This record gives sequence, C-alpha cells and structure tokens, in this order.
Amino acid sequence: MRITCVGGGPAGLYFAISMKLRDAGHDITVIERDPPGATYGWGVVYWDNLLDMLYRNDAETARKVRAASVVWHEQEISLRGEQSAFFGGYGFSVTRAALLDILTERARELGVDVRHRREFAGEADLTADLVVAADGANSQVRQTHADHFGTRVDFGRNPYIWLGTDRVFDRFTFAFEETPAGWIWFHAYPSSAGTSTCIVECTEATWRGLGFDTLSNVDGLRLLENIFARPLAGHSLISQSRGRPAQWLRFAEVRNQKWCHGNVVLVGDAAHTTHFTLGSGTRLAMIDSTMLAQSLFDHADLAEALGDYDRRGRGDLRRIQAASRTSMAWFERADHYLDRDAVAFAFAMSSRCGQHAPWSYQVYRATQVPAVRRLQRGLATGRRWFLARRRGEPVIPRL
Repeated sequence: MRITCVGGGPAGLYFAISMKLRDAGHDITVIERDPPGATYGWGVVYWDNLLDMLYRNDAETARKVRAASVVWHEQEISLRGEQSAFFGGYGFSVTRAALLDILTERARELGVDVRHRREFAGEADLTADLVVAADGANSQVRQTHADHFGTRVDFGRNPYIWLGTDRVFDRFTFAFEETPAGWIWFHAYPSSAGTSTCIVECTEATWRGLGFDTLSNVDGLRLLENIFARPLAGHSLISQSRGRPAQWLRFAEVRNQKWCHGNVVLVGDAAHTTHFTLGSGTRLAMIDSTMLAQSLFDHADLAEALGDYDRRGRGDLRRIQAASRTSMAWFERADHYLDRDAVAFAFAMSSRCGQHAPWSYQVYRATQVPAVRRLQRGLATGRRWFLARRRGEPVIPRL
C-alpha cells in the first residue's frame, strides 16, 4: 500500500512505525512542513499505561523513549507560596524535541521516507492509497473535507500560554498566586533537558486586568516572573520556541462526527483534542496510530479497516473528551474554590471529573502527614519497579 502521512508529529511518525512493523512492504512517506528538530511546546507527560502500550507495540522505540525521560514524584498544589497539599504517585516526562528525534530515527530505520520542510500540496497529496491526516488541531487535510468529517471546534474561556522555565521541578507542581486582578496559576513539570514546562492560565477578567491584552511579549514575561517569583524560586521563564515567542491562546476542543472519508483518515489532534489539564494528548495520538495500524493489518479491505478504526476510536474517546470538558470548565471557575485551605482546594481539584466516596476527604487529609507521604512514595517506587520489570525495561537504580 502507498501511504502518505501529513504531519511529522508523534501521531504521524508512530503510525508509520507501527505500519512498517506489521508489513515492511508498505511504501510510506511522512511529510512535515518544519525543519528537523523544530517543535512547538516543551515537554510532554505520560504514565505507565503509555509505556505498557509502547513496549507491546515496539520495544525498541519504547526503550529509547524511556531512556530520554525523567521521573517526577508527587504532585504539589501551592496557594500563594504559603500553603501546600500533595498527591502521591509519579509520572514520566520527556521533551517533545527528544521524542520526535527518537520517532524520526526509528521510522527511517524501518524504511519510512520522512521529508521535512515539505508543505501540504492539497489535492496532489491526496492521491496515495491511504492519506493519514496527522497535522494537528488546525489540520489542513481535514479542512479539505470538513463537511464530510463533521468537524466542530469549541473554544475554552480561559487564556493560557505554554512556556518553559530554567527551574527544574522534581514534582508536578500547580502554583496558584493571587493578584489585585484575580487568581493566576501555572502547572509545571520537569523535562530531560534541564528545563521544565510551565503552562500559565487564568480567567479572561484576570488576564485583561493584569494588562496581558496590551503588554508586549517581553513585558508580559517579566510580569509573570514577578507574579510567580516564589514558586519559580527566582528562576526565569522562557518564551522562545522554534525561534518565535509563545502566544496567549484559548484551548480549542476539536471533535469530528467521522474520522475517515474515502482514503483519508484522521489521527491525533486532527481527530480530537483534550484539555492540557488531563495531559493525554500525546498518549491518545500514539494510541490512535497503533489502533489504525492494527485495523489495517486485520482487514484486507481499506474501507472496512477504516470503518473499524473509526467506530472503535470514537467510541473509546467519548468519555475522555467528556472528562476533558469537565476539567476545563472546572478551571474556568477555579476562583470559586480558592477561598479554601490548600488541602480542601486540592481535594476539590482532584474530584473535578467524578464523584468520591463520603469518607474520601478524610483519607486524603491523612495522606498529608509526612510519614504517610513517605510511605506512599516508597509504595509508588516499588510499583514503578515492578511494572518496569514486567515490561522488560532495563534495570534502573531505585530512587
């Protein structure tokens, strides 16, 4: 089969890898408009469930992704730098640039033709047996058949900006600061490049009250550094990504009634988006890619294969996108919960997407005791070690 993947992000590259692993005879080309090494964003977070899937599908890629990643322990919710609450557990994070380098190298090793600095050429690029639209939330491929896909894009109310910082956090950190114009917050996590990702968010009223609608990028960055001086511990924020300053955005939720039309199929953000407070975008993109490759392997007929992927993919995503909308809406009215102490606020944040048993709050308060937190960390480290051995990861010293 002759396949063109439009978009050289995790979705397009991992689909190409997955298809080549199932049948090396496929002629696959990935076209990407940006030069090698160029990427939006800083780092991506993921959990054991993604590593489990990567190891099942392609252990070679999985080992390299894990080796390029760092582990963070606990989540901290800080209010004004005066009170903190904690959640146990751990996660992984990797710079987006490192992830793309690994996937590009693996794809080429398997015989995929990866072409950078190549713009989508419209109808001329839709003549392959299969066209995979992996070109993001603003997908040009999807827009050529927007009526057939039934695309709907809704925007969140809160402005946010995706930054980096030279402070390396060892926890996934939510820092809420109160200003004369209202509350503003970030969530930050480390990467493997000696930096951390730092996503700043606030309500529209706070954003305008602080003057971000009129401030230059440089002045806006300095203001954010002053507001977050305590959680940043005097470190700097970094705006430049791909040579351009980061911009304030509003989250775009992409939904499609269909993920396939003729020989064109959507994967990753071209098919769906989930709010960044869930941290699932990259994981879902790679799951899409694996599912599509498996459907094509299982069904000889192209239309049948794409129909199977479309039904299963959209079915699996309904609950995730519902949780995403709920999470986004909660943060849009976070001001209503910030009169509580840190523990009560953190518990409200943790229950934003579902119900808890009546006794859950008392249990959560008990987990804030330092001795209990140490026990939780020990149990989490043991669990991480067990899951790593089960996956077949190389032995990593326990921390």
